[in-house]
Amino acid sequence: MTQLSADTTGRPEAAVLGLADAAGDPDEQRPPFLVALGERVRTLRSRRGMTRKAVALAADVSERHLANLEYGAGNASILVLLQVARALQCSLAELLGDVTTSSPEWLLIRELLQGRDEAELRRARVQLVELFGGSGVDVQGSRARVALIGLRGAGKSTLGQRLAADLGYPFIELSREIEQFAGCSISEIHNLYGTNAYRRYERRALEEAIQIYPEVVIATPGGLVSDSANFNLLLQHCTTVWLKAEPADHLQRVAAQGDMRPMAASREAMEDLKRILEGRSAFYSKADLTFDTSAAPLEPTFAQLRQAVRQLLHLPA
Repeated sequence: MTQLSADTTGRPEAAVLGLADAAGDPDEQRPPFLVALGERVRTLRSRRGMTRKAVALAADVSERHLANLEYGAGNASILVLLQVARALQCSLAELLGDVTTSSPEWLLIRELLQGRDEAELRRARVQLVELFGGSGVDVQGSRARVALIGLRGAGKSTLGQRLAADLGYPFIELSREIEQFAGCSISEIHNLYGTNAYRRYERRALEEAIQIYPEVVIATPGGLVSDSANFNLLLQHCTTVWLKAEPADHLQRVAAQGDMRPMAASREAMEDLKRILEGRSAFYSKADLTFDTSAAPLEPTFAQLRQAVRQLLHLPA
């Protein structure tokens, strides 16, 4: 059975973990997260019809430790929480309070989706958008907005401006719209207000672009796909095109734009870029069209992009 040893100062395990006696002072301040975690453990234990002793034995932790955890004073390690989750036959996410475990309906929906492949999940998402998203994703009015996604240096501005001119649509760079909303640069938004504030400005800029322009070409920030709410909004209201490129081309094009910062530590920059690209590729691949801008020079790349977009929008070639 897992036992937690005292630290070098000789404090007992309860003190080391910040554990209070379950029968301790009811007025003591307990972190809200730990209180909610303890309530979930009790709820899951009740749902499984297991006694505290049975869960403690199955999880290989002391019953006192589990009691403190349920009381909301058990600042247990992630490994202990994993053991408790396994004993309760649930995922760690469910124990920690993942939104898809917050009600029976969420759990039933999650069960229906679990184990589905990407194509089936995409079909389910599209149908949910049609059910709850108003106009849906296949209405021509939403298709006439073309959003270019991908990392910086993929060619979103260059190809986007040319595509907009060819289609007779306005062209906007969402990053510039975000800066206008915030009254400062993108880097200043992050430095002064943080990522959450940036995502709010990003949402406002995207919502306004969708509201104002029934026909438009939008160059989006590379990280927009990192926010599921904003990316869902984009997928719902726009035809999306992933412009991808080789990592070396990304860096070279950014440098050609006059920004030499990524080249200051080229080896580290390249590795960082590869990791970011790897992490976002699964989201970028949700786009309606994909073009490799490293595969051919600008002119043939644009010609292929123009033809594919016009065909998708049912416009004459």
